[in-house]
Amino acid sequence: MREGATAAAVRRALRGLASPARARSSAWFFKCGPGDYGEGDRFIGVSVPDQRRVARRFRALPPAGIERLLASPIHEHRLTALLVLCERFGHAPDERERHALFRLYLRQLDRVDNWDLVDTSAPVIVGGWLATRPRGLLDRLAASRSLWRRRVAMLATFHFIVAGDAADALRIATLLRDDPHDLIHKAVGWMLREVGKRVDIALLRGFLAGHAARMPRTMLRYAIERLPATERRRWMAAGGSRGARPRAAAARAARTAPRPRSSRRRSPAP
Repeated sequence: MREGATAAAVRRALRGLASPARARSSAWFFKCGPGDYGEGDRFIGVSVPDQRRVARRFRALPPAGIERLLASPIHEHRLTALLVLCERFGHAPDERERHALFRLYLRQLDRVDNWDLVDTSAPVIVGGWLATRPRGLLDRLAASRSLWRRRVAMLATFHFIVAGDAADALRIATLLRDDPHDLIHKAVGWMLREVGKRVDIALLRGFLAGHAARMPRTMLRYAIERLPATERRRWMAAGGSRGARPRAAAARAARTAPRPRSSRRRSPAP
């Protein structure tokens, strides 16, 4: 007989899959030392594929159980809770339940406090709920003092990018262009790269023409990762500082960028 879907049952299932060696490795990988972005986070050492299997097994976990897991100091408890939440959101029978799950997510947003937790959940929950609704929440999150809320704002736009709509991704990327944190640089660059890959390469090049001279180098490097090598070199030479010379170099890079022969999908500029 399958064990009932409770928070305690999920914790037992995860404990049975735990590895002390993996826990030590994860604590290092997610920067949990003093002063690091993940300071204080704790791991028991369960792989993500195993957590996904547990989440599917306990998809019926009720919202109260999800919230109990999100309150845990154990990283895998919180990630598995978010995986269950995504499962439930994706299989919700109606908008009322989806709205309730979205509100639960916002209530517990302070517990979505590492990059993998954000990246797993924000496109599904925030992006999924806002797909047919006004998206001012993204701007408010992008203005937050919380690193993780700002990353939620950027990652939520992945849902729209996959659907062929780049407008919100480009708007939020603009708002976060000067963000001081490396994890935001990576998130913005990643989403810009996806705009070029999934929507329209001309939109990526247009953004670079306007912003490359002021983009942090990590952000720029992520954004141009799929461009031809010679073009990547031109953009990197143009970017990463704020003077007149880099702006002129960015303009030259934009002029010499290849022109696409055709574009199957376009999204309005922000």
